[in-house]
Amino acid sequence: RELSFLNSGVLIELKDQRTAHEAQLLTDKGLVAYVQFKNQSRTVLHQKIFHAKETVYENGIPIEVEIAMQWQDGYSEVLSAYTNNIPQRDGGTHVTGLRMAMTRVLKNYISANEIGKKSGSKKADIDPEGDDMREGLTCVLSVKLTDAQFEGQTKAKLGNSEIRTLVSSIVSEKLEEFLEENPAVGKAILDKALTASRAREAARKARESVR
Repeated sequence: RELSFLNSGVLIELKDQRTAHEAQLLTDKGLVAYVQFKNQSRTVLHQKIFHAKETVYENGIPIEVEIAMQWQDGYSEVLSAYTNNIPQRDGGTHVTGLRMAMTRVLKNYISANEIGKKSGSKKADIDPEGDDMREGLTCVLSVKLTDAQFEGQTKAKLGNSEIRTLVSSIVSEKLEEFLEENPAVGKAILDKALTASRAREAARKARESVR
């Protein structure tokens, strides 16, 4: 099933010749379907899923980047990252590029739309951090390239430095467009981030009070 999500349009047939059980796995929605699958038992904050898929050529060699994101009402980040269909449980440069771009875009969106400001205030009463913005995020990120460089034999972390810049650029451009075209989704995402930020600050003050 994971491979069918990562390779849109590819039919995978499974046959158990002992029991005659068969299954066919096929999707044409790619990582959007994967995020929907991951969130099927969760309460999502917005129905429209952010999705971007780009192929960029470096010295004539193609690099494909695909990403899908949707926020739900949970308190943890659910992120799956892949390179050439191989999962990276420890992340890597593609995940770093994603998080850098997402934090930057959402911070700019907060500032541009004056979200979180108290009446008459010149600035927001709280400044969310990257962790706040990723609370409740379900995300799948997949890159495909010919010269993947991994750290360690388990391939649990991607090391290609150029991928960080590439993923960051694509996410920045496409996420900005997505938020502009879907203001209701943007508000739902940022309301979640602001709530997480306030909760984090309240927890910090409570710890200091106890100490």
